[in-house]
Amino acid sequence: MILENKLGITDQIELARAEEKISKQKAKQFFDSGDINKVGVGKFTGLAFIHAYLFEAIYAFAGKIRDVNIAKGNFRFAPLMYLEPSLKHIDAMPHGTYDEIIEKYVEMNVAHPFREGNGRATRIWLDLMLKKETRQVVDWNRVDKEDYLSAMQRSPVKDLEIKALLKQALTDQINDRALFMKGIDVSNYFEGYSEFKTEEL
Repeated sequence: MILENKLGITDQIELARAEEKISKQKAKQFFDSGDINKVGVGKFTGLAFIHAYLFEAIYAFAGKIRDVNIAKGNFRFAPLMYLEPSLKHIDAMPHGTYDEIIEKYVEMNVAHPFREGNGRATRIWLDLMLKKETRQVVDWNRVDKEDYLSAMQRSPVKDLEIKALLKQALTDQINDRALFMKGIDVSNYFEGYSEFKTEEL
């Protein structure tokens, strides 16, 4: 089923291509304009702001809580009836230390509040928490895709694996533009989008 979009695209491959290109252009603008500094760190409102920023040119639902149940493979994300209470609970979770930040990130991944684009928006949200609280960010280039996806899959039961995986990729280059742009490329690659380089758009 092809997602309804503002571009009037009815072809799956064409939509994926447009989504990658536009959201990467927006991610670049997000950093270069300084809008990245306007995000409410560690709050759902901040995540919704990031999501809307990346996807509002493509989807009417950008930045809005989903109104359908969604699953990936065998994993069902938070059911609709529990989604809002779940987001309130996540907002209240502390995010002062590395472990707390990863725990909050794992919970937000389980919530998966949006119809599409959760991973890409939430990884920026994660980095902004790390940047503010630990003065570090993830160098996503140093995170293997398969290791990341399997660690995230297991994280609702046991989060030690994802904590260890991301910890070894931390860097103190928190305002490095090239690192951010490469991170956007890797984040998209995790989701199967790798046609464009953010830096070249």
